[in-house]
Amino acid sequence: MSLSSNPGTDTTSRRRRPPEHEQDSSWEHSPPSCHIHGLQIHDQVCEAEQLNSADYTPSSLRSICPAQCTTKCTSSHPCQSHHLCDDSREELQSKRTIRAENEVEANKLVNNYRFGFRKWKSHVTERPFEERSDVVKELYSELNVIKPQAGHFITCGNIAYVFLFGWWVSVAYLLVSVLMFITIIGASYGKLCWNLSCYFLWPFGKTIHEIGNTLRRCCNEAPDCDCITEGLDDNSPVLLPSPTEIPIVTTLEQPARTPYWRRFSTYLWLLLGYPPLVVIHSLACFFSWILVFTIPVSKMNARTLSVILLLPPEDVSVSTCSQRKRQGYETRALLCCYHAVNWYYYKYTVDGINVFAVNLLPLVIIAIVIGYIDQDNQYASSEAKFAIAVSSIIPLSYYIGMGIASISAQSNFAVGAVVNATFGSITELTFYITALLRGHQADKPCLQEVVKAALTGTLLGCILFIPGICMIIGGLKHSEQRFNSRSTGVSSALLFISVGGVFAPTLFSKAYGSLVCDACTNSAGGNSSGPFVCHNCHYDLNNGTLFHNHIEPLVYSVSALLPVAYIIGLLFTLKTHSYIYNIHVEEGQADVHHASGHSGAVVHWSRWRSMVILIMATVLTSACADLTTEHIQPILNQPNISQYFIGVTVLAMVPEIPEIVNGIQFALQNNISLSLEVGSCIAVQVCMLQIPVLVFFNAFYDVGFVLIFSDLHLWASIFSVILVNYIFMDGKSDYFQGAALVVVYFILLALYYFAPSPKGC
Repeated sequence: MSLSSNPGTDTTSRRRRPPEHEQDSSWEHSPPSCHIHGLQIHDQVCEAEQLNSADYTPSSLRSICPAQCTTKCTSSHPCQSHHLCDDSREELQSKRTIRAENEVEANKLVNNYRFGFRKWKSHVTERPFEERSDVVKELYSELNVIKPQAGHFITCGNIAYVFLFGWWVSVAYLLVSVLMFITIIGASYGKLCWNLSCYFLWPFGKTIHEIGNTLRRCCNEAPDCDCITEGLDDNSPVLLPSPTEIPIVTTLEQPARTPYWRRFSTYLWLLLGYPPLVVIHSLACFFSWILVFTIPVSKMNARTLSVILLLPPEDVSVSTCSQRKRQGYETRALLCCYHAVNWYYYKYTVDGINVFAVNLLPLVIIAIVIGYIDQDNQYASSEAKFAIAVSSIIPLSYYIGMGIASISAQSNFAVGAVVNATFGSITELTFYITALLRGHQADKPCLQEVVKAALTGTLLGCILFIPGICMIIGGLKHSEQRFNSRSTGVSSALLFISVGGVFAPTLFSKAYGSLVCDACTNSAGGNSSGPFVCHNCHYDLNNGTLFHNHIEPLVYSVSALLPVAYIIGLLFTLKTHSYIYNIHVEEGQADVHHASGHSGAVVHWSRWRSMVILIMATVLTSACADLTTEHIQPILNQPNISQYFIGVTVLAMVPEIPEIVNGIQFALQNNISLSLEVGSCIAVQVCMLQIPVLVFFNAFYDVGFVLIFSDLHLWASIFSVILVNYIFMDGKSDYFQGAALVVVYFILLALYYFAPSPKGC
């Protein structure tokens, strides 16, 4: 892929643009001219169709392009002007200028546009904290920041805190306070717990300080005073730590204090008062962290437990906003919280992993423990085990995606392509192979049909639902979005080839096979002229002449040709015709050809760490897939739900949830091209990689998998491919087109829901 830097980049912009796909603004002010066969044409003629740019308006194309095409071309070649303008439009339509903080991020962004590479939105390197916005900085604050203007404290989130956490934490401190006062020796800790009881009931606008030497001397000399000294107002800047203590020189002799760890009251506190508070704060931390948006409450409890409760009680002071304004610079803020709920915490990451994926990771341990230990379903039913096992695949898919993106961003093209081709489908293949093995061992042919339904469901979801939901969300925010129809056309062509190849044996069997029914009865009783009703009709595959001599060789031929077509697609888009994507790295940014040096970038996961995580996640996915197939039978036995529906929904789309989230994030950033490529990439890999792997696996170890689908799978897939290619023709998308795709998807789901059970179920 050709990669270059734009030499004259103007950093000014009339409107804010997505940071990762900002077009070269120099084209807006002084567009360069190009010479094609002696004709001078301005490049900005068709740049009005630039992709993923927030500056694009349809009216600009109508007003600029015609004039440029008719007046700017030389009169000596009038008949070629429109052809050259069209060529220039096609060439410039696909140009993208990306911005990245470092070489590794630039390599990841370029990989997102490469065919065969999974699209990944999250950063694989640490972003400089000082360059983040104030909103993001607040997410990672340690709650020791004093704000001069914090706004109103009476909010719905703060009121909800009182009912969810505040009252029982406050009651716990009150009980511990009474206990410490009873001991007499721990009276100082009793007073501290009383103050903290009042604090945790409504902590907003209050600050817990660590008292300095001067203020402590005031309290020692005048125990009845409020321990508030007159001083300057607190003018601490927003999002900066509060001023630390400035020692004041004094000549007064101060009585020596007993060291903290030599006091009897310290050990009494650690024995009686601290342990119950550890339990209380741990529970508050856990529940507030799981809720994600209440993570500030979790941080508040964690900081109290690890810092405040381990300080000498006389060094801790609680003050309100009015008191803090009169304090000097002789205290250090330990804890100050203004809001219990922050809706931006959906962006919060831990070591590069989104907080939702981190919170779902314990489900993996729970699924494995109860799945393999509770064999007799004494503590959990099969339905509960199935739900937990399926849900645990979501975080594992996210970790696998992060590992693939990290390795690809830190490696060359060849390594990235191999990693994406192997681990990119590992989650789905693990489940499919596990289900086929269990169905073969238990002699349950129903699982084979469930696997085929899951394959078809993944195909339909990636063709219809993922592009549709991304178009809806992106269209609601950006009205109309444009994408590179030429690069999308490559994916569409490969999609046609793959779907045609996968369903070729099915069409062949229907053309030359014999329809066999298990039982046929005369609905008119003894009247032989009445209609017959047949049950469980299917095409006979036991005919040795037809199946073994014709269908089976066709299946192997198709399975061998599909990966070849995939490799040809890689060579076409990444080598011989890489200009289709035409990715440019903005001047001053990284040269992605030398990403291995990292140029000082701090990656979240190194290559070796990513590989270890990939292997571990693959093993855990295998275990969870085994538990899913083991406990799926009660779900399949539901009389009101077709087994087809379970396969095309739960088993097909749950592993793709991280991809759906990535596509939505791209659409919100006005990068609908990547949103559409997310679904196309998965669909192509399903047909060209996953299905051939299953076929050859069945050849080496016969599990009864035959590449012949039901009529419903066949026509639903073909109709979906035709529909999505029709919608993608004009290179534009809006929420109406997305709604059409989603509605069609749900109509197909309704067909599967009411469909009769497949043979063997």
